[in-house]
Amino acid sequence: MVWPISNTAAPKPLNARALAARAVARVLAGDSLDDALATARRQIAERDLPLIKSIAYGVLREHAQLRALALQMLQKPMDREPEIMALIEVGLYQLRRMRIPPHAAVADTVEAVTALERPNLSGLVNALLRRYQRERETLEAALPQDAETRYSAPGWLVDGVRQDWPDSWEAILAASNAQAPLVLRVNRRKVSREAYLEKLGAAGLPARIVEAAPDALILESAVPVDQLPGFAEGEVSVQDASAQLMTGLLDLHDGQRLLDACAAPGGKTTHALECAQLEVLALDIAKARLPRVHENLQRLGLSAEVRIADAGRPNTWWDGRAFDRILVDAPCSGTGVIRRHPDIRWLRRAEDIPRMADRQLRLLSALWPLLAPGGVMVYATCSVLGAEGEDVAKRFLMSQPDAKHQPIAANWGEARRHGRRIAPGDGFDGFYYARFVKPNKRV
Repeated sequence: MVWPISNTAAPKPLNARALAARAVARVLAGDSLDDALATARRQIAERDLPLIKSIAYGVLREHAQLRALALQMLQKPMDREPEIMALIEVGLYQLRRMRIPPHAAVADTVEAVTALERPNLSGLVNALLRRYQRERETLEAALPQDAETRYSAPGWLVDGVRQDWPDSWEAILAASNAQAPLVLRVNRRKVSREAYLEKLGAAGLPARIVEAAPDALILESAVPVDQLPGFAEGEVSVQDASAQLMTGLLDLHDGQRLLDACAAPGGKTTHALECAQLEVLALDIAKARLPRVHENLQRLGLSAEVRIADAGRPNTWWDGRAFDRILVDAPCSGTGVIRRHPDIRWLRRAEDIPRMADRQLRLLSALWPLLAPGGVMVYATCSVLGAEGEDVAKRFLMSQPDAKHQPIAANWGEARRHGRRIAPGDGFDGFYYARFVKPNKRV
């Protein structure tokens, strides 16, 4: 049983380890890491936030291993103390992976026990961390060798990836534990990719070109966006290379009308507008996410109609004018972007996948009648699971007699019978794309 986490505010000031542990415990109780870190941001100096994020991200990436190490040293699980259990993982992660001097990592972690209002457990935490220091090799060697522990992933996810990627499932799970690079999208309306690459070099920010994505660059080392030359002026945005492939698949041309059905935070909308002069309607069901769309449009000097709406209910928002292009970057499990959002693996459940797949099919089916004859609809998910990709595409084609699958010939990912998928790694998140065309009406 996982007991609820106390909402009682801890004494001030909370140190970084306490806040990192509290964030991890909240994720394991069902909250998103973004929400947990937003709370931490309000409780500590801004300069300390990178440390909290680094620890929380790392612990969630290695949670299964860290918990297994802790359980080797505990007489019984501390289910009634979720924050202290998370704090033990925080301490172990620092000793395993971070360059913090071990004595400082242990001392600050033990100090965090009091900040979390459990001073009677300080001795236990101190003893566990010091034991790990003494017996590290033995404890690490005794870790279970099952895939769930090795790759720190729940069993349902391991099984799903193994089934869908029988020849590369371990590489995909390993890639999901790697830290993702910072990938940039150069605004071709303002500067060429080659010219911006030179700007980065002059600023001491080496980068390299992503051949498969014509606007993409990968930074050698991530930096805050305000350190990117020309960011405020709209010369560049941050967007994964897999997401950037969307514009080529849509085959955009000036004068077309485009529907971006699930638009927030605006990366797809703005990239499309950078590629062609379009009339764009950008929808999103989440009102709280729309300000980001407006901010991105304003920074880049672009214009689109942005509305809060459920794309799956066109009768509530559609004006009756057909779209030449429709993009459905559908809500999904996010299993292709776990390297950027390590909380996903602990927040999702096996039963979420068929529910999300059904929602994706409903979206495609609801929007298909809005596509003009000769138009193109692109379906995308940031998932590595076939149930949220090729299976949905197959079901859609069976339900829509006038929908034609258009194969994707490309130098990225791998072709499937329907669509194309990409494994996570380097500048690419795990993604799936399928392209459907509506034949012109016969005269």
